[in-house]
Amino acid sequence: MTGPLTFNPATHTISLNRKLEAAKAEERPDPPVPVDGVTFGIATMSENSPHGGEMHPDGDEILYLISGIANVVFLDSPEKDIEMHPGDGLVVPKGVWHRVDILEPCQIAYVTPGPNNEFRPV
Repeated sequence: MTGPLTFNPATHTISLNRKLEAAKAEERPDPPVPVDGVTFGIATMSENSPHGGEMHPDGDEILYLISGIANVVFLDSPEKDIEMHPGDGLVVPKGVWHRVDILEPCQIAYVTPGPNNEFRPV
């Protein structure tokens, strides 16, 4: 990148490739466009994810709850569900199936590894 890059995390995601070079996506799709590196964004959610679970085989996912209440449900795993409140952070281990259930409308910041994300239908 040759100069500063401004973005609105409510409408755009930022991708960081393996060399840690940033690029802005034109719009924030759900699920995010796969990136060979990581994707950073902020999701504003009032309903559960549009999938039945996701898994990231390329690395750990970082979640940080800005507002609201969310429950992270671990699927096919002995891990107990984790209820998140504003200010809570969570690292979802690489390869663990999970989904985010919305208990109260929220904003979640995420750093998601890629490009090989998998999703289950609802």
